[in-house]
Amino acid sequence: MSDPIRCTVIGLGATGLPIALRLADSGCVVTGVEISADRRRAAADAGLAVEERPESATHADVVLLQVTTPEQVDRLLADGLTSGMPRGSVLLLMSTVGPEAARAYATAVRGEGVRFVDVPFTGGVDRARAGELNLFVSGDPADLAPIRSVLTALGTRIECGDEPGDGQSYKMVNQLLTSVHICAAAEALALADRLGLDPAKAFEAVASGAGRSWLLSDRGPRMLLGEDAPNVSSLAIFIKDSALVADVAARAGLDARLIRAAAEMYARAADLGLADGDDSQVIRAYD
Repeated sequence: MSDPIRCTVIGLGATGLPIALRLADSGCVVTGVEISADRRRAAADAGLAVEERPESATHADVVLLQVTTPEQVDRLLADGLTSGMPRGSVLLLMSTVGPEAARAYATAVRGEGVRFVDVPFTGGVDRARAGELNLFVSGDPADLAPIRSVLTALGTRIECGDEPGDGQSYKMVNQLLTSVHICAAAEALALADRLGLDPAKAFEAVASGAGRSWLLSDRGPRMLLGEDAPNVSSLAIFIKDSALVADVAARAGLDARLIRAAAEMYARAADLGLADGDDSQVIRAYD
């Protein structure tokens, strides 16, 4: 019998923690890394080994990056994350950073003798818990080979190409749709309110019709809760991702007006101090 795969998961936020727990349930030896003391306590209470700094990466087979921003990835690499990893181990980028950044990271990491695989994903918290994420996988097949069981534990692999950054490009398409659909749902319910309708009744009237969408059905009820909505998916993610997608689209020469409009609404929500709340609360930017 082979030894269990040793995994370090950096970032134990809304999806990072369930991903770490899913890997532990699959038989991997998992250590979670998180700078937030509250999140470390929550992870420890769930039975996960935790640390504040990625010391376990020095003997990990796979390090999964679940941080939010490219700046956080930059900081980890500048602090010597991959220089301390075993030669031949795998850095698995699950953060949404855009294709250009992923390609740059791949070049830097490979120079340290570490394999690099680009695997942004979609699916949300519930599907992370269930191991049902859609994984946008790109990288050298030889780099993928050692971690196929890790990816299988997390969800369905969508093969996007042999070059890191291809998975990020697929994720850009996904985030354009997701960002716009959430804003469309918010705008529709805001319109119902302005027309003097009961937004809850308006939601029920349209949620199963031609205008239905998964995001309307999922986020609509939380939009109706207003300030009482649970924080399931952070608005900060879409503040960052919508701006990133708009920039990537502009660089590609696409006049992507819908994502620019959505990015404006997320930025307005940020200005209202809503960044730490649930992404459904972008509806409050319409007030």
